[in-house]
Amino acid sequence: MSYQVLARKYRPQRFSEVIGQDHVTRTLQNAIEQQRIAHGYIFSGHRGIGKTTIARILAMSLNCRGVDGKADRPTPEPCGICESCTEVRSGSAVDVIEIDAATNRGIDEIRELREAARYRPARDRFKIYILDEAHQITDAAFNALLKTLEEPPPHIVFMMATTAPEDIPQTIRSRCQHFSFHAVKFDEIVGQLGSIAGKEGIKADKEALAVLAEAGDGSMRDALSIMDQAIACCGTTITGAAVRGLVGSVGSEVLEELMGAVERNSSEDALRILDKLMTEGQNPAHFAKQLVRFIRNVLVAKLAGESSALLQISSDERARAARVAEHFSEEDLARFLQIMLRTHDDLGYRQEPRFHLELGVLKLVHAQRILPLEQMLSQVAADGSKAQPATRPASPSVSSNPAFSTSTSPSSSSSHASSSSPAGAGSASRKQEGFTSPFEADRARKTRGSEPEMSVATEAEPQALQVGTAVAVAEPEPSGEPTGDPMKILGHVVGALENTSSGENLAATLADGSPTVQGNELIVTVAKPASVIPFIINSEQKQTANAAATAAAGRPMKVTIVGGGKPQTNGAAPVVMERPRNGASARSRAVEDPVVQRMQEKFGAEIRTVIDHRNKN
Repeated sequence: MSYQVLARKYRPQRFSEVIGQDHVTRTLQNAIEQQRIAHGYIFSGHRGIGKTTIARILAMSLNCRGVDGKADRPTPEPCGICESCTEVRSGSAVDVIEIDAATNRGIDEIRELREAARYRPARDRFKIYILDEAHQITDAAFNALLKTLEEPPPHIVFMMATTAPEDIPQTIRSRCQHFSFHAVKFDEIVGQLGSIAGKEGIKADKEALAVLAEAGDGSMRDALSIMDQAIACCGTTITGAAVRGLVGSVGSEVLEELMGAVERNSSEDALRILDKLMTEGQNPAHFAKQLVRFIRNVLVAKLAGESSALLQISSDERARAARVAEHFSEEDLARFLQIMLRTHDDLGYRQEPRFHLELGVLKLVHAQRILPLEQMLSQVAADGSKAQPATRPASPSVSSNPAFSTSTSPSSSSSHASSSSPAGAGSASRKQEGFTSPFEADRARKTRGSEPEMSVATEAEPQALQVGTAVAVAEPEPSGEPTGDPMKILGHVVGALENTSSGENLAATLADGSPTVQGNELIVTVAKPASVIPFIINSEQKQTANAAATAAAGRPMKVTIVGGGKPQTNGAAPVVMERPRNGASARSRAVEDPVVQRMQEKFGAEIRTVIDHRNKN
């Protein structure tokens, strides 16, 4: 008799012999005992985990005649001796038709099946159709089968095995009982391999069985196929090193050594390890997959401990993963896993896979040098608090609330600007603040947001003048003593709006309003419907109004306009609002500023934008 491979020789013939699918076998046996047999089943799951095997066992159970050949109903466990059971096992049963749906996938084949299903079985109780790789059937063929599957004859049972149940139409799945098979656990595969090795007279150490089970990746059939190959290579004694050589994997000690190089921040050692593996003929994609699995196991050991059920590896590998986990934080391991997953994806469709693998490993080394964001922020905060007295001295010439900054565009080159005294002063100011370029200073100013800027206003050293784009920050003339009178604050707001190009109408509307102060808010009730309020004031006018109210009150103020008020009529004396003494607009004050005038003389600059910094909200 010709040799029979282990996967076929030790194929389960009874429900009790199936490993890893107790939830399926128990349900089917209970259904047979209760005579609740469905007319359609879908068995889905990973490859090599027993889908077709259980379909055959179920077919034997449904048609089993018993040891004495007198059983008149299906049995929860086939006898394996009667004529029906032996014919199903040998594949010669007339009433159990196994179809390769990957080949017979068209509508014509399904029509023939539908016509044949009308006739009663030749001898057994049920006519059973087992459709392997059922997801390969076309949509038209499924539609042809739909009516038969919905209302089949009482003697028909359909069983569909597939690795992609989502490709089966929902109309088919809703008419069948769906069983989702699980990947076989690592320990169950190791136990089954050890049992088969004992029956075959093979000596296999624990490491060899563990490597076989790991290479099986949850598939019992794959593990048995690799075991067949190992027996052919090593004879009656199988070692872990021999199996690793067959499957092309490296020892976990090499992976531990590589992670040690990452922990030491040694890029040279990491590249040397990779060079040795590539010289020995290791496949970069396969090694990257191993490293992904190893880092994942290390991360699980870090989070759940080495005894966690999430680790489907041997006890030695658990201890190794726990040792590596001690040297890294959870954030580091998560970052490593993400890097290697991306590297593994790149290797699948990139040329020069070795270079991409080396780049991925170097990223691991570099990622180890990255400081956590929280630590960087805490250091920046600490450094800022220490440097504040030196970089921001308290003096009469320091203002914590600059009124405006004027952007000018010099016509001269930046090199010419850097040789002048204003640019030099601005450069010195940037160095004092720790910035090396005007771009860094500008980004820092935008990032600070609501933090008040510090500006030094002296004749000898103009403030905040930058190379390329000069910015002059000046302080407004004081508008008098701070006041809490709503009418005076409103007067300053109206005066500021009148000095803008588009604020005259809004100023006139507010002049007839009734102001009140509530906390840090100036509420002005005007004789306008509430629905039109959002349309009479824009963001620029709102900013101007808030700045004027803040300057008049001497504290942050927000102007809110409320509609529905009544105009001042009936002969009432008009309320006289106090306008600010410095009624000139911000643009006119910028034009008169000596620093701006000096910039215009020196560089031929022109004023393009005036930004009011008094309101940071």
